[in-house]
Formats: sequence, C-alpha cells, structure tokens
Amino acid sequence: MSIEFKPAPPDFAAEYIRLRGMTRENAVSEDRLRALGITAETWANDIRCTELQGFVAQSNEELAGYCFGNTKSGEVVVLAVRPAHEGRGIGQRLLSLVVEQLTVRGHKKLFLGCSSDPRVRSYNFYRHLGWRSTGTVDERGDEILELFQQ
Repeated sequence: MSIEFKPAPPDFAAEYIRLRGMTRENAVSEDRLRALGITAETWANDIRCTELQGFVAQSNEELAGYCFGNTKSGEVVVLAVRPAHEGRGIGQRLLSLVVEQLTVRGHKKLFLGCSSDPRVRSYNFYRHLGWRSTGTVDERGDEILELFQQ
C-alpha cells in the first residue's frame, strides 16, 4: 500500500472530523469538537485563511492521517492516524512536515499538548522525536511539550 503525503485541502474538513473520532487513543467525537467550536466549516475556513496549515496522508484515496499546526502561535494542534495505518511511520512523517512548515514561517519554538500518562503512546512518541516537557499543563490537563528549531 503506497502512501501519498500532500498539503491538507480545506474540502476534506468533514473527513478530518470523522477521522478524529476514530483514532485509537484520544478520540474526540464530532459532538465534542462542535462544543469546542470546531466544525467542518470553521476548520475549512482556518485552512483557507492559512491560520491552520497541515498535511494529509492518503492511501488509495482513503485518508490515512493528518497533522495541523497553527501558523500564528507555532502550536501543533492535532495529529491523527487511522488505526489501520498505525505503525507505518505516517504520524512521524506528517509531524515532520508540519514542523518544517511552522519553522519556515519563522517559529523557533513549537509546542503541543500531550497526555502526561507514560502508558499512552503519544507520551513516548513525541519525546522520542525530541519534544521536551515544559512542566506545565493546558486547560484540558494535557502536558505542554516544546521543540526548539534551529
């Protein structure tokens, strides 16, 4: 199965929301996203106005995963991979593409929220890639990690 990586189009926003609810760990339902003010329309608009920049991974026209960063703040907002495509390096590649784009936009320090529970896969995933704890948590209780770029 070949994987194609490309810039995330705004017209996939409804599919981004569907996939977010399908992830194996840290799934977020469409209803929960809506309660947070995130809909297909707001997501697509944020991509169009370039506040969100992201990349998708596609396998035979199926959305295998995506990652988005906030171009104003330098935050990696979301990384999601469809369970059937886990363990193939897709998440790592998507994250590296977003990190590269945020760095090109002038961000030297990137950040994200991540579970502080070492039993959750994302805990070790980000740390293995060089992300370090700030010792702080966000309003959802996620630990804030940061990555410094050259």
